Amino acid sequence: MLVVDPHGSITQRNEPAASLLPRAEPGAALAEVAPQWLATAHRALRFPAPGIMPGAGEPFGGPVGDQHVEAHPMIREEGSVAWWLIDDTDHRVAREALLLERERTSFLTEASNTLLSSLNLARCMDVTAQLAADSLADAALAIAPTRGRHLPVVTCVRGGAPVLSQVRADPDEVPGLGEALRGFPPVPSRWIDPASAPEWIVPEGFGPVGSVVITPLPGHGVPAGALILLRRDGGAPFDEGEEVFARLFAARAGAAMSAARLYAEQTAISETLMRELLPPALHQVDGVDFAGGYRASADHQRIGGDFYDVHPASVAGEASLVTLGDVCGKGLDAAVLAGKIRNTLHALLPLADDHQRMLGLLNTALLNSHHTRFATLVLASAERRANEVHLRLTSAGHPPPLIVRTDGTVEEADTSGTLVGALPEIQSRSVAVTLAAGESCVLYTDGITEAKGGPMGDVQFGQERLRRALSACAGMLAEGIVEHVQMLATQWLGTRRHDDMAVVVISAPRTHHLTAVDGHTRGRFTG
Repeated sequence: MLVVDPHGSITQRNEPAASLLPRAEPGAALAEVAPQWLATAHRALRFPAPGIMPGAGEPFGGPVGDQHVEAHPMIREEGSVAWWLIDDTDHRVAREALLLERERTSFLTEASNTLLSSLNLARCMDVTAQLAADSLADAALAIAPTRGRHLPVVTCVRGGAPVLSQVRADPDEVPGLGEALRGFPPVPSRWIDPASAPEWIVPEGFGPVGSVVITPLPGHGVPAGALILLRRDGGAPFDEGEEVFARLFAARAGAAMSAARLYAEQTAISETLMRELLPPALHQVDGVDFAGGYRASADHQRIGGDFYDVHPASVAGEASLVTLGDVCGKGLDAAVLAGKIRNTLHALLPLADDHQRMLGLLNTALLNSHHTRFATLVLASAERRANEVHLRLTSAGHPPPLIVRTDGTVEEADTSGTLVGALPEIQSRSVAVTLAAGESCVLYTDGITEAKGGPMGDVQFGQERLRRALSACAGMLAEGIVEHVQMLATQWLGTRRHDDMAVVVISAPRTHHLTAVDGHTRGRFTG
């Protein structure tokens, strides 16, 4: 403790004050023997600014040698000031360490949220380089695993934008980089000579490098890349604590990059497989009009257990084969089995003129597989003869096709059979049908007729409602019939859950059609 009179002279001091300030003897002027910050604090206390109460506010403090001291004043009655000096060096160091830890924790949390908000690998590399450059170093490079002889590198300088480049370089020429890209522990910064840094890791205009940190970007079992941090010559080099923190950041960045890479790979695989499972786009084949529509049981899915295909005749004069089926179940498992059935039927195309044999071989294949699901199926062979289309229809446990005549009459094809993949032997009956010009044959799955909705929400769309809808489609093009059926079924369902729904229409083209001149004038019939 120091006691200072109203004239600024020290009148008393205790032993701790004497050891802290040896020159602060009684009679000495405080301004001459005390640190500048304490003398300034005393003047401010004795002569406060207008409106400021003496002794108000935070305690005064500042350095005394290697220590940090807080000075708490107490104004006495005779006008002297007693200064209580408290060594808070340890407390200050602890507070600064806690503040630094809070800042770093906040940074890691923000970095994790930013990195994980995107599953795009290029975006993750950009964010990694930019966050590291702005918060950890003067410049940063995020490097992905090598692709052949080129390294994908994103470079960012503090305050700048990330830049992607493909660098032709050997990572083993940079101390620690080759090991980092292979996922080995980082090389300490003190082991890396900044002067040996190759030109390609130093951003243009950056200047001499003073300190380098290289750390792996850990992934999910496979290294996600490496992170290089650079500081300019003349600045403070990376210390051990900063290197450890850089590794903590790299762990989060690597996890995000690895997740993005896995997502990209899985998306590519899914897209490849999806192309094989999605129903094909239909059009006119060998003079016969085909149209199809499909809706999966869940709106967020694109595939399911319903399927259809059209296989054009390989030889002129033969019939094209249409297949439409429904696998028991929904979702991906049903879609996989549907894909296998489609592939099997494709392999059996040389037997397309013998529906019973095709169905028998398919039934045997399903019984010998590990799947426990069964399927219903309908086969339709379609051949154009003059202005008519001749069909041969065979059902295997599937709803029989519906024939739409030009006068609006809707007939049910007289074909039936047993399920495929359920019994050792299957039975089926084929029927021949002839479509005149403008007439259609409609193949559909029970997801349409069993769709529950309507005013009460629990009534099936039903066979009769479908017949009435098709009767109104007499003379329509195949594509129009498909769209009409899908629209009515969707309206009936509303937002309710439903099964997979598929519909295929085979039509005999009209001998004349409606055309328009320049797409603007009124249409006319042409022969």
